[in-house]
Amino acid sequence: MIKIREELNVNKDVRKHHDPQRESRVIAVTSGKGGVGTTNVVTNLALSLTLLGKKVLVLDANVGLANIDILLGLSPQYNLNHVLKGEKKISDVVVRGPGGMKIIPASLGVQELTNLSTEQRIVLLSELASLSEEVDFFLIDTGAGISSNVIYFNLAAQENVVVTSPEPTSITDAYALMKILSVGYAKDHFKLLINSVKDPLEAREVYQNLSSITDKFLRLSLDYWGYIFYDRNVARAVRQQRIAVEQYPHSRASQCFFSLAQKVCSNQPVFQSEGGINFFWNRLFRGDEAFSCRSLDEKGISFIS
Repeated sequence: MIKIREELNVNKDVRKHHDPQRESRVIAVTSGKGGVGTTNVVTNLALSLTLLGKKVLVLDANVGLANIDILLGLSPQYNLNHVLKGEKKISDVVVRGPGGMKIIPASLGVQELTNLSTEQRIVLLSELASLSEEVDFFLIDTGAGISSNVIYFNLAAQENVVVTSPEPTSITDAYALMKILSVGYAKDHFKLLINSVKDPLEAREVYQNLSSITDKFLRLSLDYWGYIFYDRNVARAVRQQRIAVEQYPHSRASQCFFSLAQKVCSNQPVFQSEGGINFFWNRLFRGDEAFSCRSLDEKGISFIS
């Protein structure tokens, strides 16, 4: 009972310092299919935002893969497990990336997060509260697919950006992911970003086709967030373990990322009463019915429209 009271006090303290005017935006960048470039989108968008003077925190939620670490040539010494054990502070875990962005390396999965003891949640929430006032944008690389990790991080975020490519399989998988989140968990608002396009017309056609299907079968809101040109400089930067925006700032793809960052900043959403980094972690920790990740069969969701 004492531990529960302590946790409630931590949550109450978080709400007390909650300032809607200075709210961190929590954006999950996700995809239904691997290989469409979500990690590249996250890192390039993060750096583009920092170049606009924004403070950015990135969470690598690709549990077990550590894609962002590899992409940026980072070798983190610590992760959230060290915080839970009381061995390190959150400031020791956060890694500084290009442009001053901050990165929380991949470590804990959804199962571990939802199975934390009350005492562990108190420790982690207290540590994470220190980050909330230092960040304008909290970007989450959810990884690809429909695993419990991907679903869970999408549910906890305020905004969801679905990345797809013009390939039919990528479009189909993007639809499947949105269908699961919409039908199974009542997510009704998504942003669509089309990666690796040859021209703006191709991107617009992908959006219009996907939007018409979601309007007909899912009745959700799908905003067009633009496109990223196919650009060999992106792959070249990956091989160099650098970010394209940093290494090739005048490339076609980099210009798209700069435009995307400006769009993100200018399209300020109306925040609900609960939002920001602290509430994101609270949602992950709760593990209540609203955010439980039951199997797709149990949910009765079919991939067929």
